[in-house]
Amino acid sequence: MEMADSFVPTAGVVGIFPLVTYFFLVVAAYLFLSSFIFALTTRTNVQPNQVQNFSPSLAIIISAVSGLSYYLIQGYYHDMLAELVTVTNESDRQTLIRESYNAIGQYRYMAWAVTLPLALTQVIFSVKIKPDTKQRPLIIIVAASFFMILTGYIGHQQLSFDNEILIGPKLIWGVFSMVGYAVILLTLSRLRKLVVQQPSEQSPYRLLPFILSGFGVIYPIGYILSVTNIDSNWLHIAYTIADIYTQIGLGLLVCFASMKPVDNKL
Repeated sequence: MEMADSFVPTAGVVGIFPLVTYFFLVVAAYLFLSSFIFALTTRTNVQPNQVQNFSPSLAIIISAVSGLSYYLIQGYYHDMLAELVTVTNESDRQTLIRESYNAIGQYRYMAWAVTLPLALTQVIFSVKIKPDTKQRPLIIIVAASFFMILTGYIGHQQLSFDNEILIGPKLIWGVFSMVGYAVILLTLSRLRKLVVQQPSEQSPYRLLPFILSGFGVIYPIGYILSVTNIDSNWLHIAYTIADIYTQIGLGLLVCFASMKPVDNKL
């Protein structure tokens, strides 16, 4: 079998850790594709005349955008592994991995600029509170999330001509980004206070703000760690797991909670 024109990475030539990172990236693309198909095929099973009908549609968009993003990310990471094979010096290998992370990471921010506002919108639509109390937190949370991602993206691209991270400027933009993050947490906290006032059987989504805000800590921590000498593969894996948890987990929970009740009558 002729495979001269194809490159399939193996641990023997690229190392076990980069290969495990590649594994996570490809699996994430598969999972988001599966989530897209699931959300699409179960869309008609949501309860009628409910505002939650918006949530499955948002889950479809989130899965599609994330799936496309991870398809691009794993593709470029695959190309980096093909180049990594030609590098023998360990220091040069780490430099290549770090520089590729700074380039590939752009696609995460571009996807987050779409998926994060939609995921937070999904939360607002899902919780059962008075409709007139949703408009203000919705506007605030969407604007804050986009601001956070945009400033984080600018910070991520604070690089010298040789692609080395400019630590000072990156941390400054990280502070700007954290302002948006703080606004999101504050809005979710206030939203939760409204939600928990509802009967428990009417509030299946009341824990969603904590799911997003609690696990979302990984993202700013990863941003800070990126200015250290940490192996960038750790960041790839951490962000990938966080994306799967927050986006697919949230989408599945909303889809299940919005489905029509099963008729147990025989």
